[in-house]
Amino acid sequence: MTTVEAPAKSRAQIKERTLRKDNWRLYPVTTFVIFTAWVVYATVRAFWGAAFYVPEFHYLTPFYSPCLNEICNNVTVDGHTGDAAEFGTFLPAATRGWIPFAAISLPFLLLFRLTCYYYRKAYYRSFWAAPSACAVREPHGKYTGERRFPLIGQNLHRYFWLAAFAISLINTWDAVRAFHGKDGGFGIGLGTVILVANVVLLWLYTLSCHSCRHIVGGRLKNFSKHPFRYRMWGWVSKINQRHGMYALITLGSLVVADLYVALVASGTISDLRIFN
Repeated sequence: MTTVEAPAKSRAQIKERTLRKDNWRLYPVTTFVIFTAWVVYATVRAFWGAAFYVPEFHYLTPFYSPCLNEICNNVTVDGHTGDAAEFGTFLPAATRGWIPFAAISLPFLLLFRLTCYYYRKAYYRSFWAAPSACAVREPHGKYTGERRFPLIGQNLHRYFWLAAFAISLINTWDAVRAFHGKDGGFGIGLGTVILVANVVLLWLYTLSCHSCRHIVGGRLKNFSKHPFRYRMWGWVSKINQRHGMYALITLGSLVVADLYVALVASGTISDLRIFN
């Protein structure tokens, strides 16, 4: 009887970083450029402390909502004065330039996006090369997953979602207030359309989250006994398929909304009025 020795257990020795022939670098490089540009823009605007509110039409940039600095009271632009602070202020004017006016909302929104599954994929590949793409060897010598600090904090995503949901309600109120005319009544301008479009996209991103899907339909043993939650779970599941797309689109919509308000508030351009 002939004895056959089992092959040695070892990983295949492949010198090449990858055997892929497609342009796999396009995604991480493009994402790196877009994310870096967005972070720079958002950081500058968050600490700018000016050109954030148009009192005549009640346009408030989402980067400053809710506005909590004393400067948010009695904002004057082109002879029109109004309050951007809807929920009170506790930050003294002296903190301008080193504490964002939206000091409560911005940290939670940042943590909500940082812990999002699609953002994790994006910055793990683009900034950490862990790995840069599927079937591409990564430069790291070992892999510990998300079991240690600080990445174990990714598990708090569901709680950051609750904060993002509350802040989306505030953004919705800001969009409703933007239906303000020149005579103090009802009015619609291009800024109104932009702020409403932005908040709709933010809601699509927030509600399509996996955490929302679990909150709506999770922990149920029988869907037939919960028809309303089943319908809601089905709706969330449909938009959940495009959660990654909304994650990226809302980066653009936030910049467009903020930039438009900044241009109007600074007097660089005038708001294009559609009605009143």
